This record gives sequence, C-alpha cells and structure tokens, in this order.
Amino acid sequence: MALSPPLPTTKHLLPPPFLPTKTPFFSTKLSHSSSSSFRFRLRSSPKLLVASSLKENLGHLKKNLSDFTNLNYWVVRDYHRLVDSVNSLEPIIRRLTDDQLTAKTLEFRLRLSQGETLSDIQAEAFAVVREAAWRKLGMRHFDVQIIGGAVLHDGSIAEMKTGEGKTLVSTLAAYLNALTGDGVHVVTVNDYLAQRDAEWMGRVHRFLGLSVGLIQRGMTAEERRSSYICDITYTNNSELGFDYLRDNLSGSRGQLVMRWPKPFNFAIVDEVDSVLIDEGRNPLLISGEASKDAARYPVAAKVAELLVQGLHYTVELKDNSVELTEDGVALAEMALETNDLWDENDPWARFVMNALKAKEFYRRDVQYMVRNGKALIINELTGRVEEKRRWSEGIHQAVEAKEGLKIQADSVVVAQITYQSLFKLYPKLSGMTGTAKTEEKEFLKMFQMPVIEVPTNLPNIRKDLPIQAFATARGKWENVREEVEFMFGQGRPILVGTTSVENSEYLSDLLKERNIPHNVLNARPKYAAREAEIVAQAGRKYAITISTNMAGRGTDIILGGNPKMLAKEIMEDSLLPFLTQEAPNVETDGEPISQKVLSKIKVGPSSLALLAKTALMAKYVCKSKGKGWTYKEAKSVISESIQMSQLNSVEDLEKLVAEESEMYPISPTIALAYLSVLKDCEAHSSAEGSEVKRLGGLHVIGTSLHESRRIDNQLRGRAGRQGDPGSTRFMVSLQDEMFQKFNFDTEWAVNLISKITNNEDIPIEGDAIVKQLLALQINAEKYFFGIRKSLVEFDEVLEVQRKHVYDLRQLILTGDSESCSQHIFQYMQAVVDEIVFGNVDPLKHPSNWSLSKLLNEFTGVSGKTLAEPFAGITKEAMLLSLQQIHELNAIDVGSFSFPNFPVPPTSFRGIRKKSSSLRRWLSICADESVKNGRYRGTINLLRKYLGDFLIASYLEVVQESGYDDAYIQEIERAVFVKTLDCFWRDHLINMNRLSSAVNVRSFGHRNPLEEYKIDGCRFFISMLSTTRRLTVESLLRYWSSAMESEELFVL
Repeated sequence: MALSPPLPTTKHLLPPPFLPTKTPFFSTKLSHSSSSSFRFRLRSSPKLLVASSLKENLGHLKKNLSDFTNLNYWVVRDYHRLVDSVNSLEPIIRRLTDDQLTAKTLEFRLRLSQGETLSDIQAEAFAVVREAAWRKLGMRHFDVQIIGGAVLHDGSIAEMKTGEGKTLVSTLAAYLNALTGDGVHVVTVNDYLAQRDAEWMGRVHRFLGLSVGLIQRGMTAEERRSSYICDITYTNNSELGFDYLRDNLSGSRGQLVMRWPKPFNFAIVDEVDSVLIDEGRNPLLISGEASKDAARYPVAAKVAELLVQGLHYTVELKDNSVELTEDGVALAEMALETNDLWDENDPWARFVMNALKAKEFYRRDVQYMVRNGKALIINELTGRVEEKRRWSEGIHQAVEAKEGLKIQADSVVVAQITYQSLFKLYPKLSGMTGTAKTEEKEFLKMFQMPVIEVPTNLPNIRKDLPIQAFATARGKWENVREEVEFMFGQGRPILVGTTSVENSEYLSDLLKERNIPHNVLNARPKYAAREAEIVAQAGRKYAITISTNMAGRGTDIILGGNPKMLAKEIMEDSLLPFLTQEAPNVETDGEPISQKVLSKIKVGPSSLALLAKTALMAKYVCKSKGKGWTYKEAKSVISESIQMSQLNSVEDLEKLVAEESEMYPISPTIALAYLSVLKDCEAHSSAEGSEVKRLGGLHVIGTSLHESRRIDNQLRGRAGRQGDPGSTRFMVSLQDEMFQKFNFDTEWAVNLISKITNNEDIPIEGDAIVKQLLALQINAEKYFFGIRKSLVEFDEVLEVQRKHVYDLRQLILTGDSESCSQHIFQYMQAVVDEIVFGNVDPLKHPSNWSLSKLLNEFTGVSGKTLAEPFAGITKEAMLLSLQQIHELNAIDVGSFSFPNFPVPPTSFRGIRKKSSSLRRWLSICADESVKNGRYRGTINLLRKYLGDFLIASYLEVVQESGYDDAYIQEIERAVFVKTLDCFWRDHLINMNRLSSAVNVRSFGHRNPLEEYKIDGCRFFISMLSTTRRLTVESLLRYWSSAMESEELFVL
C-alpha cells in the first residue's frame, strides 16, 4: 500500500475525473423512490406535509403497540432484572486485582460443588467476564449483550443484528457453563472464524483460568484430544461432526479424541440458522472402499449429450429430478446396446439419470468449479469452496465425467449423520445469528429452541428501498451497473450481493467496461485468498465490492475501513519485499486489491521510522543468516508478530527487543511497528468513516431474491451496523432462477410492464410488487420447510438406531473388561434365545417342536466346541428330558441340568460368575416376549441350560488357549467392534436404498414415512440378530482354532 497524505476533503465529494459529469439516467429513477418523492412533496405542499407527518406518527404508534403486545418484548424486559444485577456488581468487581479476578473462577467452582446452581452465580459470573473483557480486550459488554449472553445460557437462539458483537456475547455463556468442568463447544462455520475467536476471545477465558482448545483441519488425533479436554473448545461444525463419526469408527479406546462417555454438554452455534437449517439437509459422510463402476460414468455422459430436453426427457427444477420419455429410453438403450436400462445384471439407468442431472442442474462456476483437475463444490450459502465435500449417490462422478475429469470411483458410506441429528445430541444447545425469527417455528419444532430478538444497542436507521422488478435479466444487470455508477459518483461504499461466481464475474465485466474500479469476492482462489483484506476495505469511500453470498464471512464491514486489517496490509506491503525474494502466486495468494480511488493512509513519522528500522533488520536477517523465506512463510512471520502485539504490552515488547538486540529480534520489532501504524490507521479510518456516514453510509444491492427471506436479510444486515446510516436495494428479474425453479406465474408482471412502456428494461416497484414477491418467497420457504421436515422425520428413524449402535460401541471401547464380557454373555444368551424361539411353541407339546433343527442350529454356532458334547443326543432323548423336567415340581436353577444331557463345563465357579448366571435367569423369567402357555417354564429352563452351556464352553475354550487376560480382552473387543461396524455399514446402505424405494409406495396410497419406519425397524432387528450371531461364532471359532489375531475374519 502506497504511503501518502490523504486527498483533500473537498475533492472527496467530487466524482473521479473519468466519470461523466451529467446526472446519470438512474438518478432520475431514484427520485421516484419513497424517500426522494417524500422530500419533493414537502417542498411543494403544506397539506401534504401535515398528512405525511400524521402518517409517520401513526406508524410510530402502531410500532409501539405491536412492541407492547409482542411476547419477545416481555421476555427481553424480564432479562433486564439480570442486567440490573450485573450492573450493580460492576463497581465491586472493578476494584479486584487481576489475581483476585482470576481467583473468582475457583470460587465459582467451589460454590457449585457445594450445591449452588449456575443460575445462582450467573449475575456475578457475567460481571466477572465483563470486567475481564475490558482488561484484556478493551471491550465492555453493553447491556443488550448481557441479555444476549443470558439468552444463550437459557438454551435459546439470540437474534442479534450484524455488528452487535455476537462473538463477545458468546464469552458470557461459554464461561458460565464451562465452570461445571463438562466442556463447552463454541461452533463456527469455518476454520478461520474458529481460530480468530479462540485467539481473540480466548484471552478472556485464559485470563480467568480456563483452558481453551481449538480444532482445525489437518490436526493430529493427539492435538484434537488435548483440545476437546479443555474447558472451552472452538471448532467448526464440519470438524465436530467428522470427529464424532471417526470416534465411532475407531478400533480402540486410545484412538478416541472426544470426551467419552459424554462428549457433548453445551454448545453455542454461531450462524445457527445456516448450520441447522441451510446445511441441515446435507449429511456428513465417511466413505469406505470403492466400487468398480467408474468406467460407466463417461459413457453415460456421452449418452446424456445425445438426449434432448423435452423430447427424450423432462426436467423438474424444483426438486432437481429428471424423467426419461419412451423415446429417451429407446435412444439410450440403442446407444448403450442394451435391452433394458434397469437390468439388474447390467444396470445403466442410475448412470444415465445422474448424467442428465449433471447436465441440467449442476452448472460450472455456480454449483461447482474446476481446479487442478478436480470438481470442487461451491457452498451456495457461503460462496466458499468445500474441498473435502463430495456429492453422494454418484452425482459427483457424473459431474466429473461431464467435465472430462478423472473419475473418482464410487464409495460405500460407512458412517453418516446430519447436522440436525448431531446437535440434538447436546443436552443443552444455543445459537446466535442475525436472521432467525422467520424460521422460529422450525427451530421450536425441531430443537425446542425459541428465538429471542435482542434489541440493538443503537437504533437502526438503515433505509430499505423498495424492490425493483425487471422483465429481463439484461435489464436488471444494466440497472445494477447504473446504480453502482451513480452511488460511486457520490463516493459511497457499495456492496453488491450475487448468487454465484458466474454472476459476480458477469457484473465485474460490466463495470470494467466503464472503467469503474472494484473488488470481487467469490470462490475462486485468487479472490478467496484475499477475503479478509477485501472485506476490510469494503466500507471505505469509493469502495465497490462484488461478493457472492455474505453468510459466514465473520468480518463486519466498518465504515472508513477496518484499521487492524489496513495496518496489517501496510506492514505486509512494507516488509514482504525484504523478507522474501519469492513473488506472490496470484492463484493461491490472491489478486492485488483495487485501490485506484481509495484515499491514501497517512503514516506518521514515528511509524515510518519504525517501518524503516524493521525493513532494514529484515533485510539483514535474510542476508546474514541465509534465511530464504517463502512468500507464505514471510506472511506467516508478520501474522505471528501482529498476534504477539495483541498479547503483550508495548513495555514488554520493548523489553524483548532490548534483550534480543544481539540476535536480531525481528518479531517484537514488527509488533512494535504494527502498533504504531495501527494508531495512524485508526485515526484515518475514524475520519473517513465520519465522512462516509455524512454521504449516507454503505449501500447494499441485492441482485436476486433468495429462496428464503432470511438469506436476503443477511445481506441487508451488512448495512446500518451499530446505528450507522446505510441503504439497501434489491433488483430482481422475472428470468431469475427462483421464478423458473418454482414455475411461479410471472406473466402478470410482464403484462403490467408492457402496458406501462414498450421498454422491458424499465423497473416496476411498489407495494403490490413487494407483496407478490414476498408471497412467492413464502411459498418457496414452505416448500423447503416441507422437504426439511420430511428429511428430519426420515432421519429420526436412523437417529434412534445410530444412537443404539454408537452407545453400544463406546460402551465396549471405554468400559472395563467386565462390561465387555457381560455383553458377550448377553449376546450368547440372545443367540440361544433366537434359536429356541424359532423352534418351539409354549402352547404345543414338545413332541410338536422342531427339536432336531434346534439341536443342529445350536451346535452349529461353534463347530466342534458344541458338536462333540451333543454328538449322541437324539430327538427322542431331548423329548424325554423335556417331559421329565416339565413334570418336576421344584428345581435348583443354580445347579440343574437336563436328564441325559451333557453337563455344562465347570466354568461358573466363583461368586461373580454364579451371580451372572442368576441375573440371566431372572431376566429370562421376566421376559414378556414369550407367549404364555403350558410349556413356558420348560422353555425358559431350556434357554437357561443352553445359555449356560454355551457360555461355560466359551470360558473353557478361552482358558485352554493359555492367553493372558489383557490379550483376551483385546481380541473380544476387536471382534465385537469389527462385526458391529461391518453390519452397521451394510445397514446404512440398505436404509439409503429404502428411503429412495418407499416413495414409490405412495402411488399405492401408502404413507412412505410409515413404510420406512416399519421396514427400517425390521432391517435393524435383523442386523442386530446377525451381528450377535457372527460375533459369537467368530469368538468361539477363534479360540477353538487358536488362529492369529490378524487373521480373525475378513469383513
């Protein structure tokens, strides 16, 4: 960044010399907006003045009445009692020394251990956090932020407008709930925000004696484990979900990284609407081995190119579905030389349908982009590339085939969970966002979380101008360009929100034609790498920023510029040429930010002297020590030095410089220079911010309505932060994707335009237009809510099953040896019970039972281990023994045996094993699944005898193997877990297929959800039965044949 005095203020009010001096066409249209026409009427008619004044007063009265009758008003009012308590404690807490303030954490924990609750210490804890934030960050929680913290602590969603300090609010609830020692997760939407918040807000928590952890992509298991054990852990939603799934695929206790057996306690989810609603539909998947169908995708892509929409297939944009016509089926079969696309032995239908979906619904630079030979998904909500994510069910392979890329073969899902199911695992959950009220019903229904609107600290004075509708996309984009040009002439900063990479670059080309300098922020690496710098400049005078969706950017647009980021840019521009000889790579390190018309920042003499000293030292260090830093390493050195400046006082830094004077203290020297430059940037940003406010603040332009009002409000919220002035305008075209996707009737608007003018590029606006467009949006919201509701209902079935399997798995991994053995004994008894129930009937005489089959199935469980003792037992001998037992009046269950049957091995010696046998007998007697009948008691005794025999035989075989207890427990756990994982993986595949198949049953007037529940339950019961059987068989065969552990069995 060049260093020079700022431009004169008078010149700032004039448009740059290359702009036309006449009033742009669009300014005429702006005069027809409500605010401009209101000003015109004031000058022209006193009667209109009185009428308008009455109308305005009436509007205020209605607003006050609606506030008074609003439940949210009373909820917030109730929180003011807590605020009063916190404020009354503030003078007392302020008098404490740093050590005394830190000691409050131990005091709170002691009080909790003595029976007090979190509610009892809430006010004092909030006051402590407020004081700690002031001392470490120079930031004091406003009263409304205290309310926000209380809302989070109560397990609700705090809706706080952009710029109201949600990050600082989270410290209150995080600290209070961390005092229990059970862990708190602060969940953000990406790694950058997690790291920023852990370093920034972590200073408060560490000062108060709490440990702070951070989870980032690429961390080792040990690093993750140490972070999760901390009092407060910062992470992003993706890493949290995958850690949970990986823990439930781990093969031993030592591989676990989360806090088992209770990994979840309390979570604060930032941008909660994005995570739980927008991303809630996308399951997190961990895939296993690949299949061998990769070669079919390129062939199917060629076939899709032959097929013509309307003739060979039809498209439903709303739900992204395609359907082949008879002509399409015939042509595809001819091209593929097959008689049936749906032939089970040669299936082509799935590949052709996916190829058509890739052709019609998945557009390059909209849903995905190609980089380094890979198709990378673009998150439509955040505008970011998600490198690790892949579409499932063969869609991603179809996209790769369409683009001619290398096909990554299909994979099998071995673990999956949706964000909605993941966050339901928290006993207490809260969230923060700027836009959630429109989705409150969904939050209440799905998560029992109310949405509380927290008042702003200062009144919102942003002006939301009427929506303008255009008949054509061309007309819309031309008017967007004209509005940008007009606002640019005034000097106001402008943010243009677009829905895709494609649209952002189209508008960029339009502005380049007029030589209007601007910055683009989208998923392309050259732009995304400079995200923080671009957002930091977006509030400066004359700044124009074209961005894809702004959700989850995490950085506020500050009028006049972000001084910290501006200071960092100055440091990098001044020092990088001396720290490295490597030139930046535009594709990875980002494209230089456009600063053609931005005012220059005046750096003071002291700062210039420090910069010169630092540059000289950097040059000397690189030459004398031969440190050839790469461009990335050099930037990292500067970033770490800036972080050092935030953690140390000026006196401490100067002391470090003095102590290391002979060792070239480059880092503390950079830190001191940064602090000096920061003061200059703060002064500049404050002055320029005041000027931008006088001009009207940030102007936001939305170029399309989204499928939810909430997403539009996120964009609007970028203007008017913290009581600043600002304005917003949405421009939509009747050719926009949303209107086509939902087949909305837009003919009325086209007819209206044609009646007014022959020029289809003229916008129409007014209350009628707004009402119509909002009605269309609400219809779209209802449609997607229906989809999410259906997905949640389907996922709830799998959720119960997943919880059962994962709880069982963790119990085996984290439990002691006794619990693992007891589970194996339970499995053995369950296997015996299934064999018995399948061959007997308590209502019939034993002569009518399938005794031969029963005996064969029982001995077949373990091969020779049971076959030899029962070799001489015949059906007749079994029948005679059963009859004799049935006629007995009393039996000693502790030592009984069937007459003429082999006696179980003597492995139940000892109190523990005898009590285990007795507990199983009591469980058998209490089993209500057995039908009442004359022979029920006999059946129960048969179950007890066979169960005892199987368990005793197993214990005897294990004892004879000669292995020590530790090795035996290791093998038991390995067999148990591997068998469960194998069949759970197959079950997931079956359930995914079932969810697709049951929809067809609706044609037979059957409820797909009920069908899914019934069949899913049947599948699950069958899966558990098979798992138990194979576990028992594998253990018996392992010990009886003494095979090596690595040759256990192949799953």
